[in-house]
Amino acid sequence: MRILLTNDDGIDAPGLAALARAAATLGGDLVVVAPAECHSGCGHRVTTHAPLSVAEEGPARYRIGGTPADCVRVALGKLAPDVDLVLSGINRGGNLGVDVHHSGTVAAAREAALHGRPAIAVSQLVRPDGDVDWERSAAWLERVFRRIAAAVPGAGTFWNVNFPVLPEGAPAPQLVECPVDPSPFALAYREVDGGWRWASDYHRRPRRADGDVAVCFGGAIALSRVGVV
Repeated sequence: MRILLTNDDGIDAPGLAALARAAATLGGDLVVVAPAECHSGCGHRVTTHAPLSVAEEGPARYRIGGTPADCVRVALGKLAPDVDLVLSGINRGGNLGVDVHHSGTVAAAREAALHGRPAIAVSQLVRPDGDVDWERSAAWLERVFRRIAAAVPGAGTFWNVNFPVLPEGAPAPQLVECPVDPSPFALAYREVDGGWRWASDYHRRPRRADGDVAVCFGGAIALSRVGVV
């Protein structure tokens, strides 16, 4: 098996290194094709009217001057057309509910699924200004792999996985399959120099009891099947 790794926090992000550690437990060969810079919140933007720089940093490791979706497109089209699985993450910050439309992490998995490849987007919820225990996130991801190994999401879909914030020493969280919560954010803005700044509280966002937002904020790992369109 050959596995493509990418993200939206950039190729040097610790979450990508954690993803690689977890992916190594699956066996097979890993190839990294990730953005040169952070593209958090870029959604499914792609580059079609300008060249994309490609720098080979080492064996099966490429730095791309483009978005996460660009990285997957270049990988599947040129650099690693034979990959069997695409993993995107581990993102620093949740990608829950309507975040799936804003997230570059999720867009990378969606792009892979559009081309018929099994794909998983993985994100780690964080408290404001909080640190992340990436070793623990990687260990949780290994559990996720075991759980969904035989649960192919189906044609035109991919997995979106979100890890909760738990105190050090807490028991391992449950894995809960749940739908993506469609609740929109409150339209809160505050006036600042130069215009208006978004001011909705991410951690107090609206939620449905059975959706991924409530599951993850409730302390469980949220596993959601997401359609490409």
